[in-house]
Amino acid sequence: MSWLNILKHHRWKLGLLLLAANIDLWLTLAFGTAKSFSEWQWLDIVGEGGTALFMLFWLVLVLKSRPTGRVTNFLSIGLSCMFLSWWMDVLDEFVRLPKHIHWDHWLESGPMPIGMVLLTIGLFHWHREQQAINQQMEKRERVFREHRLFDKLTPPGGADYLKRQISDCLSQSLEQQQPLSLLALDIDDFSAINQHYGHAEGDAVLQALSQLILLNLRPHDLLCRLAGDRFVVILPNTGESQARLLALELQQAVQGLAHKTRQQGERLYLAASTAVVMAVSETPEALLKRLNLTLARAKPLRRQRA
Repeated sequence: MSWLNILKHHRWKLGLLLLAANIDLWLTLAFGTAKSFSEWQWLDIVGEGGTALFMLFWLVLVLKSRPTGRVTNFLSIGLSCMFLSWWMDVLDEFVRLPKHIHWDHWLESGPMPIGMVLLTIGLFHWHREQQAINQQMEKRERVFREHRLFDKLTPPGGADYLKRQISDCLSQSLEQQQPLSLLALDIDDFSAINQHYGHAEGDAVLQALSQLILLNLRPHDLLCRLAGDRFVVILPNTGESQARLLALELQQAVQGLAHKTRQQGERLYLAASTAVVMAVSETPEALLKRLNLTLARAKPLRRQRA
């Protein structure tokens, strides 16, 4: 943020601070007498004056680096109060006030605890704000780090990403003593679509299908594309019976999809075979192999029923 923007967005804060500092200076000069040069305590002047300058420097950094808002207000007002307290201490080194005057003690000591409280509140909210930002950054970093594992055609992750997630979910399932199931979905006669309408149309079907599946999953389910027209869904905290119900719902959703081809404008009605397995103590590779075998056995049975 440029200096002009600082003045534009925070002019009332800076204006009030300047006014308060000038009032302190005017009151001190009006009621006090200047000390001689020999009475100056240079150590106090350097210490108190340097601290006041640091308060101003921190205030400028806050206003320059943060957007306007509640947190910035807490931080800036807190630092301003602390500056005014140190400012009165500095003036006290140059001007002697009569002993019967006590308001200078209030001006020296009063703003400091108020400023400390406001600054602490501001830092607390800034900490929470930064935690939320860090969480978002971690999510983005994870996406950028693993983007090569995602399928290039459809939104879900690819086979390598699927294996990593299965490994993580198996560990969590074992640790939390919760069931874990996998669901495979394969389009029946998908090769015929590629042969008759071309691979570009087949890709469009896969993209539409992946969106349809995602719409019918729960928030904590994870969809990945294993290969070709085969999709795998990781179902945490899900037993086999519940997974079979979800597989049936996905089959019905696929049957209700009427994909319109881009060139001929024909409507394609799809059908899908599904398979479900519940994880046991096994490797991700063994679990996927068992899932594929279950799906391979399910496809002929579906053709016979059809």
